[in-house]
Amino acid sequence: MSTISLHPSVRSAMISDSLDLIGIRNNVMSKEIRPLERGMKVTGYAATIEFEPSEEFDPNDPYGPAIEYLDSLQRGEVAIVATGQSTRSAFWGELFSTAALRRGATGVVCDGPLRDVNEIFEAGFNAFGVGTLPYDYKGRMRVSKVRGEVVCGGVAVAPGDFIIADIDGVVVVPAFAIEKVFTAANARAQGENHVLADLKAGGTVREAWDKHHLL
Repeated sequence: MSTISLHPSVRSAMISDSLDLIGIRNNVMSKEIRPLERGMKVTGYAATIEFEPSEEFDPNDPYGPAIEYLDSLQRGEVAIVATGQSTRSAFWGELFSTAALRRGATGVVCDGPLRDVNEIFEAGFNAFGVGTLPYDYKGRMRVSKVRGEVVCGGVAVAPGDFIIADIDGVVVVPAFAIEKVFTAANARAQGENHVLADLKAGGTVREAWDKHHLL
């Protein structure tokens, strides 16, 4: 966890720009991962779970590993659901959202489909995924890893990495870089406010650049 707070006005693009500054240039997940609704935003620390194809399941406890994962979620965590970008099933819905919300999780980012969309809206949970699908994962996919390093949306994610997701996309900040990136992103947010004010006052883009060296 960082000792530096991220300013609420910081967006995913600002985090991506701040990662660029330290040479991390490929930590934005696939553009196919979208919020269920415009205005949804997720920030927090990654809690990972991974699925793989499998038709086998325990008929007495088919959701056991997922249940343990959901019950382990902590306040301020983001559920990162890595599916290999599978479309064999949905991986997250109303009940998972309700459980995660009550545990204090800030949202979910999944590189596969979601379901129970209206109910997720009603729960007030921030969810990002690749489309929707009614299928249950039981008998189609199984949990293969919990709280280990995964690849979600084409980006490696480890537990404790920082996640920011909004309408522009999903960005992953490796744990070792969080404080440096937060510092840069907070400064960028403040600087962009000054640039915006100058442009609204009628200044030219060249004048704004020469003054602030920021666009």
